[in-house]
Amino acid sequence: MMDATDRVGVILTAFHSFRIHTDDQQKHTPDNRVSQYQRIASMSLAGAVPPSERPMSRDVMEDYWSEMKNIEEDAPGQHEEMMERGSMDEAELEEEWLQEAGLSTLMSGTQSDGPTEALLSTLTHSQAAMVKKRLDNYTQTLRKRNRQPARHVRDVFSTPDTSSAEPTPSVSPNGQITRKLPQWNPPKAAAQSQCSASDVSSVSSSEVILLSVDVAYSETARAHRKGRECQDCRRFQKDDVQVIKPRQGLTGVNDLSSEDIKKIGYISLIELTTFYDILGIELKRSRVWWSKARESGIFGVPLPTLLDNDQKKYPGSRVPLVFKKLLSKLEQTGLQTEGILRVPGSAARVKHLRQELELKFYEDRFNWDEVRQNDAAGLLKMFIRELPYPLLTQQHLPAFTAAQNITSPKHQIQALHLLIMLLPEANRDTLKALLEFLSKVVAFEDKNRMSLWNVSMIVAPNLFIFRGKNARQEEMQGAVGSAHLVRQLIKHQDLLWTVPCFLISHVRKMNEAATGKKTPTSERTKRKLLRRWNAEKDKDRNEVTDLLDGVIKVQAPLHAKVSTAIQLTSEMRARDIMARFDVENSRVGTRRHKQFLFEVGGNIGERCLDPDTYLLDVYGVNPHCEWVLKSRPV
Repeated sequence: MMDATDRVGVILTAFHSFRIHTDDQQKHTPDNRVSQYQRIASMSLAGAVPPSERPMSRDVMEDYWSEMKNIEEDAPGQHEEMMERGSMDEAELEEEWLQEAGLSTLMSGTQSDGPTEALLSTLTHSQAAMVKKRLDNYTQTLRKRNRQPARHVRDVFSTPDTSSAEPTPSVSPNGQITRKLPQWNPPKAAAQSQCSASDVSSVSSSEVILLSVDVAYSETARAHRKGRECQDCRRFQKDDVQVIKPRQGLTGVNDLSSEDIKKIGYISLIELTTFYDILGIELKRSRVWWSKARESGIFGVPLPTLLDNDQKKYPGSRVPLVFKKLLSKLEQTGLQTEGILRVPGSAARVKHLRQELELKFYEDRFNWDEVRQNDAAGLLKMFIRELPYPLLTQQHLPAFTAAQNITSPKHQIQALHLLIMLLPEANRDTLKALLEFLSKVVAFEDKNRMSLWNVSMIVAPNLFIFRGKNARQEEMQGAVGSAHLVRQLIKHQDLLWTVPCFLISHVRKMNEAATGKKTPTSERTKRKLLRRWNAEKDKDRNEVTDLLDGVIKVQAPLHAKVSTAIQLTSEMRARDIMARFDVENSRVGTRRHKQFLFEVGGNIGERCLDPDTYLLDVYGVNPHCEWVLKSRPV
């Protein structure tokens, strides 16, 4: 809590901006609007940013409002172009949530024991309670409209016990027990070196937050359920984070198969909703606002459409080509330019360059030598703003905004981590490219005078774009908080673009449950399935024998025609296998792209292993996988 002196200082520094409010501008800025800005700023700072991390520089706060002024001048009345889809009642909002969580069959009444039941079987009791709450709310709302739900909530959740935090057994709601893989007990050396949530809480008081990704974030915050603060909320005021690296390795968001990433999205939504509920953070579903989107061109074109057009010319493109080109131009010529991003380019030049890009970019006739650094920065921000749907997506923007109300730096980072998992691939990849560039800008602060806070204040109003009638008020209220979130995204992007281990554990259980729930429907099918199960049992027995012997077979198509048997030890890591084949490759005098070790199949689609992954631990949770050495997808 700040004292009176601090509060006055924040108000004065934030909004008595002589650089923004010149005599000319004040003719169009009523006094009551200035005072409104002052009140909002003090509230935003007090609630959204830890005291030790608050921007106390006048220039930093001026950057935000200068950027807002530039945006208004560039695109007056932009919000008025948005059209509301129509109001959605509570049942429709809950239906939308259930669909996004991969649980649409719960509403249709389909008695399927497929992906939905597999997902339900992996949930913790807290997560299952949240799904039950949403489904119950959906059915009750239907009854108010005199409509009978297709499936009653009791048919889905027959055991409401929430006393344990352990995942529910892999049993479908109709009572069918799924087949399970042989259990694996890791060797003592491996077990002793694994960190748990209790290890984190016992660490001596430090300015660094130790973050475990092995346990669901909603479980680590359960103290809030009883109206208390957890230890992390009381202890940490700074947001320096160190991840406790799991023995199964860190997994990049692009290191999983597309099918598994889809499942990660389902679980992340359920986990985020549970997490916010435990923290007491209100999460409102947003109304959908439609924008007039173009099907061709560059500005005002949806990201998926841009990428579809780009991939016709450059297959495999993950980030819009024009966006990458603007970033490249700025990295080549603008990183050391004082005030880059802050100082606007010439409005007339930017308008002309925009027209030239629209006409000539895809014909390779655009002359990038004519583009000045500040004009390129203006075009970059204009591209982000004029996306018909926000880069953070319209459906998840309210959840990003709600994260401003989380006072614990650790919990706020955890919320952002889950939100990044929810973004569509095109949005996530484009946002990552932007954040990597912003990190480079901050790295040259001595030259360009752009600190992390300066950059965050300028980028925030371009990312947190609100649609609808109350857009202006929402932007004002979220000014400092949104800049703080951008700061967190820039600072912790390496962590935020890795998939938490507990989410991957969910995916493994989903895949196991899905493969074990196929029920034979005829005698012939039963006999065929029985023969296959017997064959699999023999195979499992052989694999378990190999596992006990600590032997894996690595396929390296570019190195050898046959798989190579390798004896595992408790401390053998993926980098050891990679190094072994690199040495063999160098002996024959050939040079190839760097090869990475993948686990393929079993209870995962495909996963590129972190070089520091302990292989025996991975084999313990996925004994049926294949081990393949190959190039990593770009």
